[in-house]
Amino acid sequence: MKLKLTVLALTAAIGLHAPTLQADEEQRYEHFKGQPAKNLDQALFNLANFNAKLEQIMAKEELTANDMATIHQLSYTLENALQRLDEEVDTMQEVLEEVHLASESMDFETVQKQGKVYLESTGKIVKK
Repeated sequence: MKLKLTVLALTAAIGLHAPTLQADEEQRYEHFKGQPAKNLDQALFNLANFNAKLEQIMAKEELTANDMATIHQLSYTLENALQRLDEEVDTMQEVLEEVHLASESMDFETVQKQGKVYLESTGKIVKK
């Protein structure tokens, strides 16, 4: 019986502090929007710059709490950039498929037009 009362008291105490614990969690981890990546160029620019910042922090022997907070903030912009890159690659795949199908049917005009679009967009992500 005494054990049941102790468990009930402990459960009640945790329940009373649960909103406080949740509020503390929300205060500790602010959410940021990050910089947008409205197009492929902006996504690649943000990836290059924010990866460089992340790399600089990661080169340290030990990370501090401030480093962790900075990494947390950087990650939002990097996530936005990667999401845009994913969308752009999907579009590149669709354009290449148009080139592929047009080449099978000897559609010279589509191959030339869409082939240029494909090469222009992939040229931004492929090192020469």
